[in-house]
Amino acid sequence: MFSNIELVLDAKASLAEGPCWNEKKQLLYWVDIMERKLCIYNPTANTNRVIALNQQIGCVVPYLEDVLLLAMEKGFYSININTEKLTHIFDPEPHLIENRFNDGKCDPAGRFWAGSTDTYGMNAAGSLYCLHHNLSVEKKVSHVNTSNGIAWSPDHTYFYFIDTPTKKVVRYQYNIRTGDIHNPIDVIIFSENDGLPDGMTIDEDGCLWIAHWGGSKITRWNPSTGEQILNIPIPALYVTSCTFGGPNLTDLYVTTARTRMTDDELKEYPHAGGIFRIQTNVKGCPTYSFCNKNIGAETM
Repeated sequence: MFSNIELVLDAKASLAEGPCWNEKKQLLYWVDIMERKLCIYNPTANTNRVIALNQQIGCVVPYLEDVLLLAMEKGFYSININTEKLTHIFDPEPHLIENRFNDGKCDPAGRFWAGSTDTYGMNAAGSLYCLHHNLSVEKKVSHVNTSNGIAWSPDHTYFYFIDTPTKKVVRYQYNIRTGDIHNPIDVIIFSENDGLPDGMTIDEDGCLWIAHWGGSKITRWNPSTGEQILNIPIPALYVTSCTFGGPNLTDLYVTTARTRMTDDELKEYPHAGGIFRIQTNVKGCPTYSFCNKNIGAETM
């Protein structure tokens, strides 16, 4: 199922998150939330470009050739990676000054979904939002503690969502044409000694790969049965997210964090905050890009 676990980037990030793969360019985008960094890792050249930002960044998704979309402290933005110019799109929570955006990604139709959290991530002050093709923003889920992992089933009929403190994965029925979600059902429940569910991705078999915050591992699950199929130890205490990449979408890239760790924990996990790669024999679903059908690219 998998072979070696390789440290590809000893980034020592405070809070590496939101990995997504640009299949066309063969690049890995990821963010360091606390350090306000957008990062672009090139596995072929083994280089990592860092773009410093002026606010915390929760996630990044592909858009145009040289333009990415971001969800940040103050809403949705675009960034031209050549000029590093940020353009504000919309902030759905200007009245919630303690909130920031966290995890997010695009759905198979090219809408950008991202969720928010407050400073503590336990007060149900966040929400899950969807940035539509016309740049309107719709609230999808309210009363969220810490909005995290998002995935869509390979047949585009289900949407999976993690609100981390609840220790579960919720499945919704999903309409790819409208983006509507309904009929939430708990499909995966974390046990007490598993840490907390953080980011996740999905493979072509419809199985979920979930990062364990405080659990030092990635697990693979069958969401139809709630069964854990695979357990992969990761040499980091806080495993934050994962995504499939590589030429065949069989390499699993894993982000980790070193925030909140004691000196003893840092000695035990010296590469915490690094980016790891796991070679698997499973093909992942691709990272979807934002699709803006109604507004010209020049406005972004």
